[in-house]
Amino acid sequence: MTDTALPRSAVDRFLSVVERAGNLLPHPATLFFLLTVVVVVMSAIAAQFDIGVAHPKTGEAVNPVNLLTAEGLQRIMGSLVTNFTSFAPLGTVLVALIGIGVAEHSGLIGACLRIVVLNAPRFLLTPIVVFAGVMSNMASEIGYVLLVPLAGLLYVAAGRHPILGIAAAFAGVSGGYSANLLLGTIDPLLSGLSQEAARIVDPTYHVSPAANLFFMQASTPIITLLGWFVTEKIVARRFPDGAYGKGDERIEPLSRAEKRGLSFAAIATVFLTALLLMATVPADGALRVAGEPDLLKALAPFLHGIVALIFIAGALVGIAYGVGAGTIKNDVDVIKGMSKSMETLASYMVLVFFAAQFVALFNWTQLGLILAVEGAEFLKAMDLPKIPLLLGFILLTATVNLAMGSASAKWALMAPVFVPMFMLLGYSPEVTQTAYRVGDSVTNIISPMMSYFALIIAFLQRYEPKAGIGTVVATMIPYSITFLIGWSALFALWIAMGWPLGQGAMTTYSPTG
Repeated sequence: MTDTALPRSAVDRFLSVVERAGNLLPHPATLFFLLTVVVVVMSAIAAQFDIGVAHPKTGEAVNPVNLLTAEGLQRIMGSLVTNFTSFAPLGTVLVALIGIGVAEHSGLIGACLRIVVLNAPRFLLTPIVVFAGVMSNMASEIGYVLLVPLAGLLYVAAGRHPILGIAAAFAGVSGGYSANLLLGTIDPLLSGLSQEAARIVDPTYHVSPAANLFFMQASTPIITLLGWFVTEKIVARRFPDGAYGKGDERIEPLSRAEKRGLSFAAIATVFLTALLLMATVPADGALRVAGEPDLLKALAPFLHGIVALIFIAGALVGIAYGVGAGTIKNDVDVIKGMSKSMETLASYMVLVFFAAQFVALFNWTQLGLILAVEGAEFLKAMDLPKIPLLLGFILLTATVNLAMGSASAKWALMAPVFVPMFMLLGYSPEVTQTAYRVGDSVTNIISPMMSYFALIIAFLQRYEPKAGIGTVVATMIPYSITFLIGWSALFALWIAMGWPLGQGAMTTYSPTG
């Protein structure tokens, strides 16, 4: 068995610092509450000193709104509920997860992951595991709890070290969190936060859940190839074939019922795809604007309904699989699947409540717009080229991610500042969101603050009882560095070429447009 213990070096000392610093941070919900208090106090200070700027589009004066007044208190109390219920990411995430919950509860997602890895040729085992990890993100975070341990078992069955499989799967699931060929639940969540932030500058701006889809699709083979390279050329040296002696664990092949379920799911998928094509391809389709020559504008109903499509697809295909596999026998089973997905969102709902208050109050005070204008002027004075500036933002996000693991919590905090700031510099909200997603993903796999980090340690300890934080980070650092370099290079190329990040999502924004 390979000795995976790390030498007492800079890696362990660095991790100790990160862990101590992370433990000093309050819970994200508490953090948003404290920030809300800070915003209220700062609004009074800014109003006292009459800090203001000229609106970049209208030229009108923008002055801070003091919330430490009777009127401000009445507004806070009167809008507490509506701030929460009207928060853009809330409804989209809930609706999407209801549908995904059916697919998960029926066993469809687990069966799909198993069939992918079970049919992988040995030499393609690693890229398929990494790819499956990337694709699992369309179903929220199921890859952490299903694919990662499954990959360990798969590698044991193939005569390879299980930690190698766990590392490859973890790299795809977490390091490649913002790469995918399809949309997932994180897309409407982040786009909702970006839209809220963009409307500080432009009240009518819309950010589609598919705003990063083209870049995500191009990133998927890049992350797969980079993950394959790191696994076989770097990590496999620490966990070589034959180093793990046990070979009595195996993945059960799909049962006859599961295969029948997949057949039913395939039929449902073909049926749903045919309906979508009928609704979007013809000029008079139900999900098109009739007579509109511009393709983007013509498909606006389809793009705006993506969250509903995620719900419908997850529910319809999940039910079809469950009926075929026998895991869904009646409507009660369907409702159980939907309810189970909601049970996992309790802490998220609490977090969203406080995040919604922070975002709403931040917008009311005009501090976001004032900060964005002042920050944009500062960045303009620095005269940094576009690509170095955006790459710097990627590095900033990657660093913050080491101490604050939640992607949605970080973006809810950073978007109201950086999205308007970069808009005033001529960069679209979509490009800022893309840069954030790259930075957020690449250090997930080495961040002790990532919510599933402890679970990954537990998976490793099944095969290496002495494994700890140092083992995980030492194993995953090569992925993190490689992904950061490779993904940043792809992002820089994308920006340099001016390619759209998604359907109609360009890299530039005109403040006077």
